[in-house]
Order: sequence, then structure tokens, then C-alpha cells
Amino acid sequence: NSGVVCLLRPLLLDVIPSIRQTVALALGRLADYDVGMAEAVVKAGILPQLICSLPEENRYYKKAAAFVLRAIAKHSPQLAHAIVQCGALEMLVICLEDFDPGVKEGASWAFGYIARHNAELSQAVVDAGAVPLLVLCIQEPEIALKRIAASTLSDISKHSPELAQTVVDAGAIAHLAQMITNPDAKLKRQVLSALSQIAKHSVDLAELVVEAEIFPVVLTCLKDSDEYVKKNGATLIREIAKHTPELSQFVVNSGGVAAVIDCIGSCRGTVRLPGIMTLGYVAAHSENLSMAVIVSKGISPLGTCLIEEHEDHIKAAAAWALGQIGRHTAEHARHVAIANVLPTLLDIFVDTRSSEDLKMKASRFKALKNILQKCTYLPALEPLLHEAPPNIMKHVIGQFSKVLPHDSKARRLFVTTGGLKKVQEIKAEPGSLLQEYINTINNCYPEEIVR
Repeated sequence: NSGVVCLLRPLLLDVIPSIRQTVALALGRLADYDVGMAEAVVKAGILPQLICSLPEENRYYKKAAAFVLRAIAKHSPQLAHAIVQCGALEMLVICLEDFDPGVKEGASWAFGYIARHNAELSQAVVDAGAVPLLVLCIQEPEIALKRIAASTLSDISKHSPELAQTVVDAGAIAHLAQMITNPDAKLKRQVLSALSQIAKHSVDLAELVVEAEIFPVVLTCLKDSDEYVKKNGATLIREIAKHTPELSQFVVNSGGVAAVIDCIGSCRGTVRLPGIMTLGYVAAHSENLSMAVIVSKGISPLGTCLIEEHEDHIKAAAAWALGQIGRHTAEHARHVAIANVLPTLLDIFVDTRSSEDLKMKASRFKALKNILQKCTYLPALEPLLHEAPPNIMKHVIGQFSKVLPHDSKARRLFVTTGGLKKVQEIKAEPGSLLQEYINTINNCYPEEIVR
């Protein structure tokens, strides 16, 4: 407000190097504060002056200049675009080739803040020739430089298969895969994130990541003391498993499903989410893979998540995963029903505090319907007769109408537990599917018992 930015601008061209460095640092701190400050720095015409003599400057100035560019770029795509337009990327590439690791780190950081916004800005970073140099940076001995370079490769890869392919073509996967065993937790986070962002786009890219022999090493990350290493490790496994039955089978054969189940049981909150999704993706592919999740005792931890977690999106994911496990055959649905998760799913559906997204996933459209349409295990269905709303009741009654005509023991139990009595109390539209189900059930009994 006092016009300091305009007073600082001519000092960027001062003959004394220490003044130029200190001015750049001051501008960086101003721009870093909020988007309005960053816009003021750009509008004052600082950027061209900041970078005009960058190649000839010393390492301290280069670090300070990279800090200014990063501080401006982080706030919005528009500000990042302003940096691209003033020709800063070419100057940052020169910094990536600098001998000093601190200068490389500053440039990597700036590239990351530019690339993370969208595919267009990420492509501009690629076109400037930054990717091969970033791959060289992850091979440097300095841990801080490795972290930032891996993070920037992750930010470039995330937007599209083409951008991820550029990172792969520069030879990044092999070097990233080797660093999964590095003891530095912050580096492991970034490495796992970068591999996840590459693997998520397509089967081919996921297979390239798997071919770098990340299994079974990546499973050790699920036991790491750092929560983000756990989460990013589970995310990487999820991004591989989701593509094809073959990749899911590879994860199962490597012990991945058992490790993910252990991970879900040992943590809380959003750290659980990628693991929950992994089980859902694996189970969705085929009957055999779903049975692999069941055999590895995956149902119980998912049921626990429904009860323990407070965030709706985590409950929704657990409900979805259970639906994927139970939807294949009567045997799969029986395993889910025996684990006593159906009443919990129903409670979530009828709870007025549940979000609409969660209700949809736990409702007839998703988990409950998937499981109920296959479930012939009547002891688990019977409690739902007394609690389910009409849209769920239809599927419950439907399953009874399928089983009772062929099972005399079940017919006797259905009377003694009050199930048949409950059916008589249901008001169904004449001619509706529900009325047909009720008629089928009533036809299993003599008229006087129905009366």
C-alpha cells in the first residue's frame, strides 16, 4: 500500500550484487503472502527485470529469483501463465543445469508450482526441456533436491497420459523405483506419488511401473511409520490394480491384498481410503479376485470402516467396496452377509445425517442392491424385513421369494421368526413386482397359515 514494490523494482538492477539478492528475496516474500500481493508484483513489471540478467548472476541471486517465480506461480494458473509468457522457463532451465544443488532445487520447485495447475502449463514445462534435467536431479546425492525433483515429476505426470509418457521416456521410472527403499520418509512420499501419477493413466503405463520391480518392495511402505508414505504406497497399488484383472491378479500374487488389508486395520481416516478403494477395484474384476479378497479376510476391516469412520466419503468408499465383493454370486454375498455388514449399510442409508453421495452408494443403486440381489443367506436378510425402507425391502422380499419355494427348512423358520407375518403387513401396489414377490412367498404356505 505504501508503493514499496515500485521502489524495489529499480534496485533489481543495482550494481551491488547483495542488494539485488536482498530485493529479490523481499519481492518473493511479498508475493508468497497471498494472491493479491503476487498480482501486484506481476503488474509492477518486475518479472522481465528479475530474469533479464539471470544467467550471469551468482547462485544466491538465482536462488532468490527462483523463489520469486515459485511464490507467484503457486497462487493461480493465471499467475503461472504470466511467468511462462515472460520467458522465465528458459531461465529456470539454465538454473537446472547449474552446478549448485540449491539453485537446482529452487528451479525444480518453481517448475513444480507452474506444472501442477493444468496440462497446458505442464506442457510448457515439458517444451522448455525441463524433464530430462529433472530426471538427472533425482540422481543427485542431495536428499532435498531429490525430493523436489520427484515432486515436480509427479506434478507434470498427473494431467494426461501424454505428459506421463514424456516423463517415462526420459527414463524416470527406473530411478524412482530404486528410491522406494530410501530411508527418508519425505522422499519416499514424493517417489510413490510420482509413480502413482504415471501408473494411473493407462494399462501400458501401469505395466511399465510394475516392470520396474516395485513389488514386493512397495508393500513395506504400507507398514511405514509415516502416514503419508502408507497412503501414497496404497495409492500406487490402487492405481495399478484398477486397470485390468491381470494387474489385480499380480497384486494378489505379490501379497498386495493381504498387505493392504493389514494397512486398513492399522490406520484411521483418509490414510485408509486408497486401501479401501484397492480392495473394491480388485474385487470388481472377477469372481476369483473377489474371493481372494474374502479369503484374505478383507470384509471385516471394511465393515469396521463403516462403523468407525466419521467422514462420509470414506464410508461411501467402504460401502462401494463391499458391494463389489458381494455382487458376483450367492457365495460372495453370503460371506458379506455373515460378516453382519448389511444392517450397518442399512443404518447409513436411513440415517438423515448421511450425505446424499453416501446414501446413493450405500443404497439400492450400489452396495446394498449389489449384495441383496445375490444373497440367499436368509438369516442375514431377515432382520432387514423389520427395518428396511420400501426401496430396499423390494430386493429383500425378492430374495425370499427365490429361496423359500425350494427350501422347506427355511419356510418353517420364516414362520416361527415372524418373517411371514411381516410380509403380510407390507402394502404393495397391485400388479407391482413387490406384489408378485409377496404372492410367490404366500403360495409356499397353506392358506390358513397365511391368514
